[in-house]
Amino acid sequence: MVYRGAPRDELITNAKTIRSYDPATGKELWTLGPNSEVVVGSPVVGDGIVYITAGYPPIRPIYAVRPGGEGDISLPDGSETNENIVWSKNRGGTYIPTPLLYRGIFYTNANNGRLTAYDAASGEMLYRARIGATGGSYVASPVAADGKIYFSTEDGTVHVVKAGPEYELLASNEMGEIIWATPAITNSVLIVRTLQHVWGISR
Repeated sequence: MVYRGAPRDELITNAKTIRSYDPATGKELWTLGPNSEVVVGSPVVGDGIVYITAGYPPIRPIYAVRPGGEGDISLPDGSETNENIVWSKNRGGTYIPTPLLYRGIFYTNANNGRLTAYDAASGEMLYRARIGATGGSYVASPVAADGKIYFSTEDGTVHVVKAGPEYELLASNEMGEIIWATPAITNSVLIVRTLQHVWGISR
C-alpha cells in the first residue's frame, strides 16, 4: 500500500515483519513486529493513519501506525502505544479479508463471519457481532458505499450492514453461486463476481 501525505510518502508492506520503504528509492524506513507467520490482508489508510492487521495463529495483531517513523518502531512488551503507534491490539486481527476503514470506523471481518467495529481514532471497540447472525465462511473483503457495508460469504450470500457505531443488518441477498472475489463499486453499480457470472447491480 502506498501512503501519500505528511511527513513523506511511504510504501508499506504487510508481512511477518511489517516494513515501510521510500517509494522513490527503495530505502527501508522502518520495521514493525510481531506479526502473523502468514499474512493475506492489505494495509488500509485514512486520516493520516495506516492500519495493518493479520490473523494467522498464533499472533493476530492490529496496528494503527502514524507514518514518519525510523528504524524499529515495535512496541515494548505490555505497551499498546508509542510515538509511532497510535493504538494497537495484540489479538483481533483477521486472516484473509482486508479490513475496512469507513466514516471513521475500522471494521475487521474474520473468516468465520465475526465482525468487529472500532473507533478508528482511539481503537475503542464499538461492537462485535456475527454477520447475519449466521457466521459462515468469508474470503472476499468488505466494501462500502452510501452508508452501507457489503459482506460476501463463500456460499454466495451478500449481507448488507448499516455503517455506524451499532450493528444493524439491512438485507441478506442470495447470489446462488460461490463468491471468492471482493465486490467492486463504481458509478452507483455494485459489481459482484460469482463462480460463473459477473453481476452489475443498481437501483
